Amino acid sequence: MPDPAEEPDRRPIERGFPISEVSALAEREGRAKLHYRPLTTMHKWWARQLGSVFRAISLYTLLDDPARVSVRDHPGSGDDASLSQFTNGNEDDEPDIGALIDSVDLGNPSELWELYQQDVQVADISVLDPFMGGGTSLLEASRFGASVTGIDLNPVAWFVTKKEFEAAEVERDDLENAFEQVEADISDELAELYQTDCPHDSDHVADVVYALWVRSLDCVSCDETILLFKDYRVAKGRYEDSDRDHVVCPDCSEIFLTDDISTESVCSDCGHEFAPANGPVSQGGMYGCPSCGLKYPIVDAISEGQSYGEELYAIEYYCTDCEDEGEERSTYKGYKSPSEGDIKRYEDAAKQWEQNDNLSDYAPDGEIPEGAITAASSISGNDIFQHGYETWQDMFNGRQLYSLSTLLRSIDKIDDPDVQEFLLLAFSDSLLFQNNFSRYNSAGSKIEGALGRNSYTPRTSYAENNVWGTRAGRGTFTTTWQKILDAVDFAHDPTERYLENEELHETESFEELIGGEYTLHQGDMREVSLEEEYDAVITDPPYYDNVVYSEVSDFFYVWQRILLSDSYDCFEPETTPRSNSIISNPATEKDEATFEYELGTAFGRIQEVLADDGILVFTYRNGDADAWGGLVDALCSEDFELTAMYPIAANASELFGDNKPNVTVIVVARPTNSQGREPISWSALRRKAHRSAGRARDQIEDSDQSPSEGEISIIELGRCLRVYSQHHGQVHRGGDTMDPVEVVAKFQKLVSGEVTPDEIYLSLLEMEAPSHRDLQRLCYSTNVSPDDLRRKGLVTAGDTFGIASWADESRRTYLTSTAESELTPLDRVHLLRQKSESPGELRDQRETETTSELVELAAELARLTNDDGYRGLFHD
Repeated sequence: MPDPAEEPDRRPIERGFPISEVSALAEREGRAKLHYRPLTTMHKWWARQLGSVFRAISLYTLLDDPARVSVRDHPGSGDDASLSQFTNGNEDDEPDIGALIDSVDLGNPSELWELYQQDVQVADISVLDPFMGGGTSLLEASRFGASVTGIDLNPVAWFVTKKEFEAAEVERDDLENAFEQVEADISDELAELYQTDCPHDSDHVADVVYALWVRSLDCVSCDETILLFKDYRVAKGRYEDSDRDHVVCPDCSEIFLTDDISTESVCSDCGHEFAPANGPVSQGGMYGCPSCGLKYPIVDAISEGQSYGEELYAIEYYCTDCEDEGEERSTYKGYKSPSEGDIKRYEDAAKQWEQNDNLSDYAPDGEIPEGAITAASSISGNDIFQHGYETWQDMFNGRQLYSLSTLLRSIDKIDDPDVQEFLLLAFSDSLLFQNNFSRYNSAGSKIEGALGRNSYTPRTSYAENNVWGTRAGRGTFTTTWQKILDAVDFAHDPTERYLENEELHETESFEELIGGEYTLHQGDMREVSLEEEYDAVITDPPYYDNVVYSEVSDFFYVWQRILLSDSYDCFEPETTPRSNSIISNPATEKDEATFEYELGTAFGRIQEVLADDGILVFTYRNGDADAWGGLVDALCSEDFELTAMYPIAANASELFGDNKPNVTVIVVARPTNSQGREPISWSALRRKAHRSAGRARDQIEDSDQSPSEGEISIIELGRCLRVYSQHHGQVHRGGDTMDPVEVVAKFQKLVSGEVTPDEIYLSLLEMEAPSHRDLQRLCYSTNVSPDDLRRKGLVTAGDTFGIASWADESRRTYLTSTAESELTPLDRVHLLRQKSESPGELRDQRETETTSELVELAAELARLTNDDGYRGLFHD
């Protein structure tokens, strides 16, 4: 019997997917997102899937009817021999799209992949993403000519995606003119706030790349002021000093180079001896007083009335004058101790912030709401309130607040609202590196932005960035603005990067600008009015408590709303929506069961707007039996049939909240009628699933794909869940209905090779003419060997292969020689069938042998063998 997942009327993505090719390309993109997908790097969004993954999903989902597919000018064809095999034989050598589509299965998923780098257009097709987030899926589907609709509850997500689509609608000249207006207005003033004396030439003024700050508390025992260093390393040495480290002396604050931070170092200025690796702050948030030796919790000192002090301890500088004069890199870029002039420059800026009432309208003034990641919870152990944070302004120092509010006020002067919004987008994204949660990566000599691990992490030392920007550094306004310009260029002149023979290539420009026909909604996807049926839903739904989107996005929202609240209703509230977020969140009293229920209601809404022959494709995190069971239950309860799953090793450089690598699984489902689901016994379901998984493995191993065992097991699990979804809520074992989590747990064991000889025997009985090769195939990659079946007398041991019955001598010998405690359910039914030839002996045996599992198994054997003797084993 053919597997429905392999039938030709299924879409390509239901029959196969080139996981090796997609993973290889995604791995490249994950390391250089700016070059592959400039549009989706314009602004931070969390758990954003890679563009290459969603382009591949779109290719294998939207290409269904070859009559609606066209390929324009072959911008990436090159010397593509395999594509030329699928042609109509005409003079133009056009590809035979129908042949490419029909060729896809697990054994041959790659022929359609040859169109990945082509400018492919699909006519009259609509796509919905009800959880659009940063808009990646919509952008990729639109590049195939689809009419796309996106929804997100979060206003920041809506705004970011809106600007991504509008990038092709704005002229670069207009953006550059607006930037020049802002530059002329405030760049000199902001630059002066981040200047320092060049340590090599007194006539030069250098730029501050990063100002490094350490916080302090007074010892609760002796009142000694303690600088809360975890260690005294400033940064790894550069250039000719790359094998050394810059450290700061705790006695005189001088910065010098040392050979080994783990051993005693001697300050080159004051002679103080210390081990730079050992600062007063230890693991667990305790400080150790260097004067009296007291160890005390930092948060306890704050709760008792103290507030952090702050001290500027180092500056990374960049002298453009030295560089322009041809000096060595180690001369024009390096580290220095702050001077009195550096401290005064900061104090003057902070004073201007305090005294300039005109700027107060351009910085958020609200209180930070208590939530799952702002306060300690099961999601995050960080509690920013214990560190003295109360308002959004507490996340920035005085100079940052003055500089940022000055910049935002200047952006507000731009007359063109669309252009102004692009400047606001750059400003907002740069905030990630302009706050006192940003840290200095001493090993990499660079700043790391806030909200790492999808949470707020209070720090005892932090890096202050140059707000406007210099020739060096990351996350400044000017570097972020350049990302906007690059994205606009890409939207006007899109290309595609692809691998050919493991070498990276880039196509010529595609004909269409990025954007097309699109509609974007801000709101709850369960409530937004949608007028049409969609051919496909392609999305990346939320996953339990992985990212608390409302709380992390508030960091940007409170600044964005300063300019947007008068234009868009969704930016009027003080913070982003929380209560309607589909997420497991202790702050809103939503547990995992609530998340699964609400995800189910979301699938129900998708079912309402999806065409009868439509398809749902989404990415999901690979999880345990509870997670997959909850997902399958949510899908099947809303009349979906899961048809395929594929793993993609995508975005591995990013981590989930629990620090585990991001392993993406593509899940494919289609609408079905739950009224047609038939009851089935667990043993029968298990065998059906095992056969479907086995066929999938056979195809993969016969293909040119090279997935790992773990990747194959996910594909097999998808086939098992496809079988299960046809019987959801109707799987019986021992008189009880099995719940999805229990089924998934057993399927996960099944695809890991945990089967029994009895199950393989029953699978052989399902086949019309089983052979020894079928036996070997069913045993492959399991814990069972063909000899195990021969030992039990289930198959013949001679030269001629055959399946034994209860009456065969080899089977009788095994059953009579095996201890009763070692008999399996199949053994017991076969033994009863033997005894049924003597009715009196059967009645005596039946009194102690009757269980629901045995009754179901006997009925199954009667069906498989046409032996009516099984039907009378448990009743006269």
